[in-house]
Amino acid sequence: MRHATRQRIRLSGGTELSFITAGEAHKPAVLLLHGFPSSARMFREVVSGLSQAAYVIAPDLPGFGESDVLPDVSFPAFGEAISELLDRLAVGSRYIYLHDFGAPVGFHIAMQAPGRVSGLIVQNANAHGTGLGPQWAGTQAYWSEPNPENEANATAHLTFEGTRDQYVAGVPPDVAARIPAEHWEEDWRVMCLPGRMETQRALIADYAHYVARFDAIAEYLARWQPPALMLWGRHDAFFDLAEILSWMRALPRMEAHMFDAGHLLLETHAAAAVSLMLEFIGPARQTA
Repeated sequence: MRHATRQRIRLSGGTELSFITAGEAHKPAVLLLHGFPSSARMFREVVSGLSQAAYVIAPDLPGFGESDVLPDVSFPAFGEAISELLDRLAVGSRYIYLHDFGAPVGFHIAMQAPGRVSGLIVQNANAHGTGLGPQWAGTQAYWSEPNPENEANATAHLTFEGTRDQYVAGVPPDVAARIPAEHWEEDWRVMCLPGRMETQRALIADYAHYVARFDAIAEYLARWQPPALMLWGRHDAFFDLAEILSWMRALPRMEAHMFDAGHLLLETHAAAAVSLMLEFIGPARQTA
């Protein structure tokens, strides 16, 4: 990633957080939040392009990539860790990229300081019950009754094959063929490091608390109506297409784009995504 710098900071709790920055700090800040099973590496094809117009911050969430595992794993704890990073970098207003597990983290940050949100970039991120299609039945059963059998069903994707599926499940073969296997192989390597699988299991359980906050998130969106850009891979095997309409009803001024891609659309459509993001943050750049 040209013009990008990887750094580490020690958080107040003692663990270290790894993150990438690019661009000049006086430009509009864009916080890129990845999801399962990736890291800031998910944004390798967009960081340089975005840095033309933005100050880009792409952290490895705790227990992902090169960041340490937190002693107490939850999405609010992740949100506090990233908020501390933003404070250390003296970031004021920010655009927040929401994707997968990054959505609970991003909403924690956004709702703590709504006046600092310049806009949301929504990329295959759930914030409504409509995104939880039939494929979530096993996970929802686990949330309702967290016994060993239900936990086994809810965590059955924590395998090499399940990691690969995040990239290619439901994706047309010609599109999937453009994604190198080493990308999910690297994710699986990291997931097998000490403490990483425990982090994943804890987040699956804690996602129930995020879902319980959907009403509060709806109130936040209704009140603040942040500018928003949607980039959505239409072949997502995990988040139901009905979630798109829920987002559009919540944010009726949102600009929405569908891609012939899967859950991780930046693997195949990064150039188009960069172009749209640059256009989205452009007005802020003109007035900054």
